[in-house]
Amino acid sequence: MCHLFAMSSGPERIEATFWLLDAPDNPRAQTRRPPDGAGFGAFEADGTPRVARQAIHSRADTAFAREGQQVVSSTFVAHVRHASTGRVDDRNTHPFLQDGRIFAHNGVIEGLDKLDAELGQARADVAGDTDSERYFALITREIAARDGDVGEGIAAAANWIAEHLPLYSINMVLATRHDLWALRYPDTNGLHVLQRAPGGRNQRHLDHASPFSEIRVRSLDLTTRPAVVVESERMDEDPRWRLMASGELLHVGSDLTVTSRVVVAGPPAQPLDLDDLRPEAAASQTVAVPDQQIPA
Repeated sequence: MCHLFAMSSGPERIEATFWLLDAPDNPRAQTRRPPDGAGFGAFEADGTPRVARQAIHSRADTAFAREGQQVVSSTFVAHVRHASTGRVDDRNTHPFLQDGRIFAHNGVIEGLDKLDAELGQARADVAGDTDSERYFALITREIAARDGDVGEGIAAAANWIAEHLPLYSINMVLATRHDLWALRYPDTNGLHVLQRAPGGRNQRHLDHASPFSEIRVRSLDLTTRPAVVVESERMDEDPRWRLMASGELLHVGSDLTVTSRVVVAGPPAQPLDLDDLRPEAAASQTVAVPDQQIPA
């Protein structure tokens, strides 16, 4: 399944290291088909967004994703892609960048001709051919229409999709230099949030490893600093992980204040289940049973 990861350390910039794929000698890496792309996004000290991403056509393309990528920022986004819509191509690899914001999505949206018609001139902001980047373009347009209010723009875009298009999931994360937003809708795919105190539950650095996909994140700075983490699944055994509700929009402010509200009520007008999806799309939304326990 596509893996979403986002993190905010509030006003403090921290260093974090990302491994987006397992080491090649890991037995799990040897038995699983590589994903179709991987990438991360963060912000420079002056607020300039930075996105690094690479499509993966074969195991020969995985060096970037297997190497530890050291990043300094106060907000972070990472994504491992299993393609549901769009070619295996750098332009279709998450995260995406528009108007200084970084975005990643996990799910499937159909009816793209109708979405293109709704986007109108905003379709020009879409470089690739994924449903995800179109979704981001709709959010970007709605934010602009609401004088830069990011939360209201996300809510408007999500409600339009829920009312007009067939969908399986529109889970997303969006980061600016100081703020982070996450939306879960509907309840087909999970999205979890952890408000992590300095040192977490074991008074140690952050070292999160996915039990289902390959992504791993480590930050020694979070031994002494708090953070808020949003991920597709629980990546350690901290009991404070919370599964977000369907339709819930979470906002993490620049001071790590967390607020949330339900912005999409009820089920989608045209819900999709796995049997409705093309085989490759269905495969991108399911996970194998992990071969090891969630790390403590």
